[in-house]
Amino acid sequence: MLVESLLKVALFGAEWVMWLLLVLSVISIAVMFERAIFFRRYTEDVSRLSHAIRTAIAGGGIHAANAELEKRTSIEAEILQPTLKFMPSGGQALESSFRSEYDKRRPELEKGLNFLATVGSNAPFIGLFGTVIGVIEAFHHLGAGSDDAAMAKVMAGIAEALVATGVGLFVAIPAVIAFNVFQSRVERVEEGIGALVNELSAVQEAQARGVEVSLVDESEMSAGGEVAPAEAIAGSAE
Repeated sequence: MLVESLLKVALFGAEWVMWLLLVLSVISIAVMFERAIFFRRYTEDVSRLSHAIRTAIAGGGIHAANAELEKRTSIEAEILQPTLKFMPSGGQALESSFRSEYDKRRPELEKGLNFLATVGSNAPFIGLFGTVIGVIEAFHHLGAGSDDAAMAKVMAGIAEALVATGVGLFVAIPAVIAFNVFQSRVERVEEGIGALVNELSAVQEAQARGVEVSLVDESEMSAGGEVAPAEAIAGSAE
């Protein structure tokens, strides 16, 4: 009884599976475009930001760095700005503040990535499900007779089954690629800001022990103009 009921459902065909995959594909493409625009508009090269912040701190202290960050609209700058306030407190405070601010913004960075991962991992199975339905329908028509009309329905069912598998892969592959690309961008943002925070923390701790450490090396000074000594950090911390 149960098998007959399931068979009746299967005989509706795999067309609805195709429509489901089509909807998932459209949403996936929309998510990809939204994420591409977001990362292009609201993120920046962390190495350039690092140079700008270190130069600002070396030249005018934390206040100069805050002024530099206020000019920027990137998510990296928005994470760093509240973090820099804890620089006089030492490395542990800097790291804790950075981690707190990053965790607050992480959902914004990873928006839509769970959907892409879900589509990428499940679309092939949805396509396979459509293939199974198509094969069931083909065998049902094959059992109905061997005339030309029946064989035509059998071939149509097999073709529909194969198309369902292909569509599932067609939807899944771009979603997986996009997920990997955007996840890599998220990790680069975290690693870049984390590296800058660690560098600032190391400089602050070194100066607290009386060791003079320059935030900007000679090559950066020649490229970016004159920079005041790194003792400006100590002055800004007081």
